Amino acid sequence: MFAVIKTGGKQYKVAEGDQIVVEKLAADAGADVTFDVLMLGDGDSVTLGAPVVDGASVVGEIAAQRKGDKKLIMKKRQRNTYRRKKGHRQLESVVTITSILTDGKKAPAKKAAAPKKEEAPKAEAKAPAAKKEAAPKADKPKTDNRGRLEQADGKADDLKKISGVGPAMEKKLNAAGIFHFWQVAELNATQAQELDDEAGLGGRIERDEWVKQADQLAKDA
Repeated sequence: MFAVIKTGGKQYKVAEGDQIVVEKLAADAGADVTFDVLMLGDGDSVTLGAPVVDGASVVGEIAAQRKGDKKLIMKKRQRNTYRRKKGHRQLESVVTITSILTDGKKAPAKKAAAPKKEEAPKAEAKAPAAKKEAAPKADKPKTDNRGRLEQADGKADDLKKISGVGPAMEKKLNAAGIFHFWQVAELNATQAQELDDEAGLGGRIERDEWVKQADQLAKDA
């Protein structure tokens, strides 16, 4: 036996056990949905509805709610620079046909799920171990009023990690007394401008947001 149903403005020919993909239905996965029947077929016998077959219905179970494949929509106008590109993914429901009912019959009730076995009581959770206190960080060396150091405090940072700083630029910064990310991060506007002019950076400190970059690199170090 087969039936023709309508949903989402489209018609589908279905039989028991079929799985179809339709436009999204307002129900959760695992819920039952019922469709009106436009036509019934059983062997050589065919019944047409006007517009639906009285007393007939198709019952299905929603197996999944998902998004369909992505469709690209391109628009352009001839002899014009107008171009538009958009994507769309249709919301879909995957439905398994469980029964085709005639003469006003109702779908059989679902079997109740077997009761879950009682789980054995869980052992008492151990108290979480006390977190070790992080060792206090060493104080930063004091810079001069320009934010400079006479020499690096330990190992100098790799300033080339800052976007716009190459090997030659790093040497200029070291020569000017800048060795660490935290020094760049703590530069104020006056100090940054003075360093820019002195090292001939051409406004890169502000343009490439060195202070912001250095602040993040100092936190990650």
